[in-house]
This record gives sequence, C-alpha cells and structure tokens, in this order.
Amino acid sequence: MRFTNKVCLVTGSGSGIGRAAALRFASEEGKVLVIDRDEKGGQETVDMITQAKGTAIFSKCDVGVEQEIQASVQLALDRWGKIDVLVNDAAMMTFKKIIDLSVEEWDKVMTVNMRSVFLFCKFCIPHMNKGAIVNISSVHAFETTANVVPYASSKGAMEAFIRGVSLEYPGQIRINCVAPGAVDTPMLWNNPNVKSGAEKVEGAIGKPEELAAAICFMASDDASFVNGTTLVADGGRLDIL
Repeated sequence: MRFTNKVCLVTGSGSGIGRAAALRFASEEGKVLVIDRDEKGGQETVDMITQAKGTAIFSKCDVGVEQEIQASVQLALDRWGKIDVLVNDAAMMTFKKIIDLSVEEWDKVMTVNMRSVFLFCKFCIPHMNKGAIVNISSVHAFETTANVVPYASSKGAMEAFIRGVSLEYPGQIRINCVAPGAVDTPMLWNNPNVKSGAEKVEGAIGKPEELAAAICFMASDDASFVNGTTLVADGGRLDIL
C-alpha cells in the first residue's frame, strides 16, 4: 500500500473532493487527520473510514483562523509524531462582480483559499521528511468566467506559491497542485448561478473519487519526480472555457 503508516492531513475533508481523498488515503493504509469546520461532515468522514477498518481522527478547524490551524497540526503530531502528506482542499467562492464585492468578502476568500495554504505549509513542513503537499487549485487559475474573480485569483496565486516553495525545500518535500474542473460536489451545486439556471455546466462533470485518485498519485512515491507543477484533472473542461 502506498500510504502504509503515513500520516495524511486533509483540509476540507468533511465533504466532496476532500472527503474522497481522505477515504482513498485510508484505504491505502494511511493515518488520516480529517480537518473541517463542519463537525458533522468531518465526523461522518471519520466514521466512514473507521467502519472500513481504517485509521482517522477529526479536527474541527476554521482554516481562516491561524490558531485553529496550529491546533490541527499539533493534534496530528501529538497522535502520530510526524506528518507525511498535506492536502489543502478547503476553499470558498463568491459570485459577484468586483465592484459589488466588499473588501471583507475579497479578504475572506484570500484568507480561506490562500493564506490557509501558506499557514498549513508553514506549520507542517518542519515536521516533514520526504513529504508531499498537494494543493487543490482549479481550472479557473488558467481560464475563468465572470463573477468569480476572487476565487480565480486565489487559485492563480496558489499556482505561483507552489512553484516558489518547491525551490525552498528540495529533498525535504515535494509540493504540487491538482486542478479540477467541474466536479460533483456541494461547491458546484451550491453555486447560486448554477442553482438558478443562469449558469449551465457544460462538458464532463467529474466524480470526487476521480479527483482523489489524482491527488493520491501526486502524494505518492509514484510521483517522486514531480515537483512544483500542476496536474490538470478536468475531463477536458479547459478546452471549452
């Protein structure tokens, strides 16, 4: 198994892609810290893992709060003594034109989508040896649509972030992105434009499990020579954006 005895932290793993990744790590004998602000969803993920004879614990964490991020990392260290894999999946979106956005809304997206990535990396990297970090970017980092500028900007920043960090800790960690397209998750279907019918989802819609496969590949030794880059797993969505 690729993750036997490896400690895997997954943010946003109370649902969607994060949950699917947590389940996949556990199915390959990883020890999973399920991180989410939604206690119900996070505990459900833990229960799914433990019922399948896997190993997982839950950490309630608002990734917008530095102290809660530190507490999550410390929980993993207290329990298992190391960190091998970090997946930064937690994210949020807004659906307004930029002149209608408040400064607080802009800052919130950047705090959740980008500052949390910086902080989890900052606190995890000192405890990683030959570790792997996978950040969940988006096709919006490359081609985007109207009314999601903060989200697209945060994902573009994430792409630049991993390129730089990959140069700072050679040999100690690998850091990469996986960029999904449309995926059958609560984030997609809770988009008010999709719910109202104003936005039509064109092209293939992926399953969370398909993204989990890509994430776990990038986190595994199978990708040992992959560093500072992005795996686009979008079912061809960039071709139609």
